Amino acid sequence: MAAAFHGHFTALFVETPEARELTSKNKAELRENLRLAEQMGAQIATMYGDDIPGQISEYVKTSHVSKIVLGRSPYKRRGLAKSNVMDKLTALLPNIEIYIIPYTQSSLYKRLPFYEKYPMLSLADTIKTIVILTVCTIIGLWFKYLEFREANIITVYILGVLLNAIVTKGRMYSAISSVMSVLVFNYFFTEPYYSLQAYDSGYPVTFLVMLAASFMTSTLTMRVREQARQSAQKAYRTEVLLETSRKLQQAKDSPAIINEMAHQMVKLLDRMVIFYSVDQGELSAPQFFPKKESAVDPGVYTGGNERAVAEWVYKNNKRAGATTDTFFGAKCLYHAVRGGDQVLAVAAIVMDEEEPLEVFENSLMLAMLGECALALEKEKLNERQQEISMQIQQEQLRASLLRSISHDLRTPLTSISGNAGILLGNSEVLNEEQKKGLYTDIYDDSMWLINLVENLLSISRIEGGTLNLNFQAELMEEVISEALLHVNRNSVKHVIQTELDDELMMARMDSRLIVQVLINMIDNAIKYTQDGSHITISARHERHIVVVEISDDGPGISSEEVKVRLFEMFYTADNIHGDGRRGLGLGLSLCKSIVNAHGGTIGVKDNVPKGTIFYFTLQAEEVNVHE
Repeated sequence: MAAAFHGHFTALFVETPEARELTSKNKAELRENLRLAEQMGAQIATMYGDDIPGQISEYVKTSHVSKIVLGRSPYKRRGLAKSNVMDKLTALLPNIEIYIIPYTQSSLYKRLPFYEKYPMLSLADTIKTIVILTVCTIIGLWFKYLEFREANIITVYILGVLLNAIVTKGRMYSAISSVMSVLVFNYFFTEPYYSLQAYDSGYPVTFLVMLAASFMTSTLTMRVREQARQSAQKAYRTEVLLETSRKLQQAKDSPAIINEMAHQMVKLLDRMVIFYSVDQGELSAPQFFPKKESAVDPGVYTGGNERAVAEWVYKNNKRAGATTDTFFGAKCLYHAVRGGDQVLAVAAIVMDEEEPLEVFENSLMLAMLGECALALEKEKLNERQQEISMQIQQEQLRASLLRSISHDLRTPLTSISGNAGILLGNSEVLNEEQKKGLYTDIYDDSMWLINLVENLLSISRIEGGTLNLNFQAELMEEVISEALLHVNRNSVKHVIQTELDDELMMARMDSRLIVQVLINMIDNAIKYTQDGSHITISARHERHIVVVEISDDGPGISSEEVKVRLFEMFYTADNIHGDGRRGLGLGLSLCKSIVNAHGGTIGVKDNVPKGTIFYFTLQAEEVNVHE
């Protein structure tokens, strides 16, 4: 019906105080019914109370149920006449469709027989009953000495029955206390005294009223205790679910989610739990989560047969193992942690010779596994989203690279081919000075292209992790001098000087890469400052690091946003003094990657009173004076 009407299917179990007194056979049938409902795709819901129609009615109203299916037994109730459950339910829910399915099997739910319900008397509860009855008698004798009325003494015994129902377990002691209270009252407080006879014609009525009041008091007290137990179960269930949900939300990754989930299951079931996570379409090695102070060897529960059951659960997305009809000889009960149609993990609960899970425990465990599945599914979606985001970034980087290269390489290549064409076609009519100018332009453009290719290759090696760094102690003076030999030829139009705190200053570096950093930074200073500007390359010690600065007195960088974004790939500052055709924006990005690979920092700041300072740090090395 649920499939036909495209609705949700829920199996509702109303647990009454009588449910605790069912025979083991009836309990097994109850578990089989709930298991069948699960196999048919039902969600198990549990409610507590004495009024079955009322509990069903409240659930239907709260959950907006449209159709109800009930089973009806052909046998009538014994004892006091009671209205049928279906009749009450129809009266409570007149607008809901109710379908009645006859239940014709011979096996009906029965309570435990007396000898099984109360297998033996408890010594502690017996002593409590005797003590309470004795105290009530002593108080009654005192009341009699004070010449109080018999109604006061009867009240004392009823109070004793009430107290006995609170401090003892089971209804037997309440019944015994009620009967004994009537007999003791008759023996001590009715004429003739100290006998079980009664001369007054009104005493039998008094005894009956007292016995009925005692029974009613004890019954109501037991019912309140049962309701308190059920309320405690509800509170515990809510607490565990909320705690599980909170811990799963705080878990950072899939292993943390499984770890938190397993500890919550051990806390709930007090049994060893084993988890098989899924890695690349296969079950990984089992993770054990034993009970506290457990000396059991977990390897017993992960042998070849047990592993085979876990694999079957993973492939078939169904539960199996102990207490089920599938691989019932296994030592563990296996559940699939499923997200939709996909199994995200397999949870195993060690059963051994222990009793099957109660309905309460089983429904709570299924709810927790559902929470775990949602958390694992969310984590997988986050991982997938991160992968997609990285792919998008890589595609954007690739597109930006192609777009920038195709745009910015066109001008120098056109210049090289044009100048070469002029030299080939008109070399006879050109004088030496004109030829030298064309040669110079070709050289400058080709050198710019060579530096660009070097930067691209270095960036690809660093980003791909294939760049092997050769760290050695190098003299800063030699590294700076080497870099100045390869800077832009326009450096002759600027005043470039070097300032070192110590001529023997050394730093730990790959000198080839640091030279490339210095060339890029110095070329930027040459490119973005006016002719005749002063450019200073300085290096100084600050504790255990060496700070290298390239400062100029050019127009500077006024925008803080530009300072932050200067080291991003393909970003170039909009400066009217720059050469527009050489704005690919790879130099500073490469510098940042190289300095980060050296464990240093890189940045830019203002040069007072004007200009810009680019700086980076390296690890300092001590000078060995004996070498």
